[in-house]
Amino acid sequence: MKARITVLILLYFFSFQLYSQELLPFVENYSKSNYQGDNQIWNLAQGNDNAMYFANNYYLLRYDGVKWEKYTLPNKTIIRSIMVDGDKIYSGSYKEFGYWYRKNGKMFYVSISDKTKVFDENDNEEIWKIFKFKGKIYFQSFNGIFLYDGKIIKKNKFDFLVSYCFPVGNELFVATVEKGIFKMNNSTFEKVKGWDILENNVIHAIEKFQNKTYIFTKKNGVYVDDKGVLSPWKNPLNDILKMANINVAKFIKNNKLIIGTASKGVYVFDLNTNSYKNINRNNVLMNNSILSVGLDKENDLWLGLDNGIAHIEVNSPISIFYDNSGVLGSVYSVATIDKGYLMASNHGIFKLEDNQFTIVPNTEGQAWNISKINNKYLIGHNEGTFVYDSGLFYKLSAVHGGWNVAKSNINNSYLQATYSGVIIYNDIEDLNQKKSIKGLVKPIKYVAQNRKNEIWAADNNRGLYRILYNDAYGTTAIENVTQRSKISNDFGVKIFEFRNEILFLINKSWYTYNSISNQLEENELFNTNFKNVSNIVSIDENYFLILQEGLLYHIYANGNKFVRTVIQEKYYKGKIINDNLKVFKNKDKYLLNLDDGFISLQLKYTNKRESNVKMEAFVNDNLVNNKATIPYNSELRVDVISGAFGAARPNLFYKINGTKEYIPVNEGLIVLNNLNSGSNEITVYLHDGLNYDKISNFQFFVAKPWYFSIWMILLYFVVVGGILYLYYKWNKMRYLQKLELRDEELKHQKKILEIELKTENELNLQEYEKHILELELQSKSSEVAGKSLSIAKQGEMIENIQSILDSDVDFNKLKSEIKKVIKINAVNKHEWETFETNLNQIHNEFIINLSKKYPHLTSKDIKLCIYLKMNLSSKEIAPLINISFRGVELHRYRLRKKLNLVQEENLSKFLLTI
Repeated sequence: MKARITVLILLYFFSFQLYSQELLPFVENYSKSNYQGDNQIWNLAQGNDNAMYFANNYYLLRYDGVKWEKYTLPNKTIIRSIMVDGDKIYSGSYKEFGYWYRKNGKMFYVSISDKTKVFDENDNEEIWKIFKFKGKIYFQSFNGIFLYDGKIIKKNKFDFLVSYCFPVGNELFVATVEKGIFKMNNSTFEKVKGWDILENNVIHAIEKFQNKTYIFTKKNGVYVDDKGVLSPWKNPLNDILKMANINVAKFIKNNKLIIGTASKGVYVFDLNTNSYKNINRNNVLMNNSILSVGLDKENDLWLGLDNGIAHIEVNSPISIFYDNSGVLGSVYSVATIDKGYLMASNHGIFKLEDNQFTIVPNTEGQAWNISKINNKYLIGHNEGTFVYDSGLFYKLSAVHGGWNVAKSNINNSYLQATYSGVIIYNDIEDLNQKKSIKGLVKPIKYVAQNRKNEIWAADNNRGLYRILYNDAYGTTAIENVTQRSKISNDFGVKIFEFRNEILFLINKSWYTYNSISNQLEENELFNTNFKNVSNIVSIDENYFLILQEGLLYHIYANGNKFVRTVIQEKYYKGKIINDNLKVFKNKDKYLLNLDDGFISLQLKYTNKRESNVKMEAFVNDNLVNNKATIPYNSELRVDVISGAFGAARPNLFYKINGTKEYIPVNEGLIVLNNLNSGSNEITVYLHDGLNYDKISNFQFFVAKPWYFSIWMILLYFVVVGGILYLYYKWNKMRYLQKLELRDEELKHQKKILEIELKTENELNLQEYEKHILELELQSKSSEVAGKSLSIAKQGEMIENIQSILDSDVDFNKLKSEIKKVIKINAVNKHEWETFETNLNQIHNEFIINLSKKYPHLTSKDIKLCIYLKMNLSSKEIAPLINISFRGVELHRYRLRKKLNLVQEENLSKFLLTI
């Protein structure tokens, strides 16, 4: 509570201050960081090339609206004065004067005084003023004057200390410091009669206006000579000027008087209304000391400051209200009232009447919108809705947040979008008669109506709603149309009424509602003409404003064609309040809110057609002429110079090599990189809002890359020829080497052939011997097999006889005989040893592999393995190893265990794999 009271006290304190705040012409400030020069601007003028020239201490500055240039005198002295005559820019300095001319995109200096040797060694002259009078150029110092007729210089010394000379019509006045004002006639000086009161005054300007002569003194204000009678200027401003120290004064177009002071900025006095505006550091200027004044061809004002330059559009249809105090805050809506303006800001509701700026009591806080209904003003506020009627304020409603108000297209009612839904005002004479739409308790930002009992409402966050209600204002249906139309990105929906049709801007696309399909459908007309629009504001039936890609356009709807006028970005750059752009129409002007005030523009202001646009192209700061050739892979900078600095600056676009797209010329500069070699053309067009008119073009050629130049191509031929020659020599050398190598190779081949034949014979012999061995091995194998079968049969016979004998006990004699026979037929020891030796030779590799794989096998096991590999049965094997059949079976069983064989595996097949 205490904090709120403190805020109120502060706001009341500010409200009672006499700010003298008012709408001012638009001002552009240029500091040293812009032109990279010195502080003081002693003199300025516009050249015939439309560029502005400035005497800036050690520099001559040139500004063509696109770029700044600076130049110094050969002797590096301070430039005090400049004057334009034809294509020459005359300048004056310490013991030096001459002229500048422009060639190939640069300024060059020619000294006049140095050639004629007009200054003596003892002279201490500094040229403070240059002017043209009766066909001659005058260079004036405080001690003398130099007349130049284009060939010779005539020097005149003053007998008194002079402030300045002033050509007025056919008269040349010389203002002295102590003795008053004289007229100069050839080389003689005659004191002006009746002006004795001006003695001991420093005169800084003498101007003639409407048959009256105005004399501007430094400290004693302004005097007026009316039909030979000199008297102080009878205007309240004169007393202010006496305290401000006049530095310069000038009458300009539209009956305006410009007075630059040393301490209080510049005064723009309107003789039509007998009123003035003071532009100073408290509002827009960088400092209050005005050293020089000049006009451009648009009759706009240029000021040379003690530190910087100011461009003031005094004849522009655009005015700005600034508030540098911070009391106002960001303006969300503005409207005109009888004696001034009403503003809704984030700090409250403010009035600007008779140049006095005050806050409306009890309206502190966020104010959103001001809508004029008949002679009343409906003001949406965070705390509710206020009404301003005939100078009185009162609170109408406590419903928080009145964002926007829209007039119904079916009757005289008004709809208000608030934090908690929609309010309808049916009786504009009695605003207390209002209805709230039930069932929709949402923060509604935009609202519209073009059918009975139907309201469209856009949520502040997301969603578009169609509200249906009966005659008793009972809600019958609330439909989320974007959700039903399956539009997923429905954040920040905007509603725009155009010729009784309601359009919806959703995610930068335009939609209308189809009542038959109950769906949103894209609007072809607006989607074709207004792509990438982020905001739109209606002005009246045929006019509206759009914000597209950061630029504001004033649109005039002529049938189904739209005439565009771009509002130059400099008037609002960085000051637009996103999603809260509002326009208030006042006769032929409209007001646009900004984050530190508002701007006033003429409604029907359009771009003027200009045909004198010229183009200057530079590569590495060197001028490139039309149809010239530039190096490959170089940056081309093209300055598109219109000669207009103010509101009349044309809306320019360009094309490169006839492409379809029109590209805006931003700040008069076109920069091109990575250009293809060959012919190129830049064409500049003036856009009048409907058509693009060709006004200038520039042709140039991009050279081939250095590696495709004639000399490089010749070098390529030389290099390729050298490579081919070396390749030929190398091939020839290789051919000779190949011949030598072939001879050597034939000799070696002959030797190799002999060796191969010898080796082949030896191999054949070895093969023969091997074959013999194989035959012997086969023979032994057959012998072993036969022996094996024989031994097996003998063993079987012996076993049978032995069994008979063992069973027949009675025939002892026969038994004895049979035993003898058996012994006779038994295999002798030598024959058995031979059998075993052949067996081992035949299966030697098998025995080696088996022994490596299973080193724990005994010789008996190995012998059994050999017999099994020979596919002999247990019955056949028994006599070979001299054991019984069951013994062989038992031996086989033990062998399987040693070989780790499972029951399903066949022992003979397993041995065949080894």
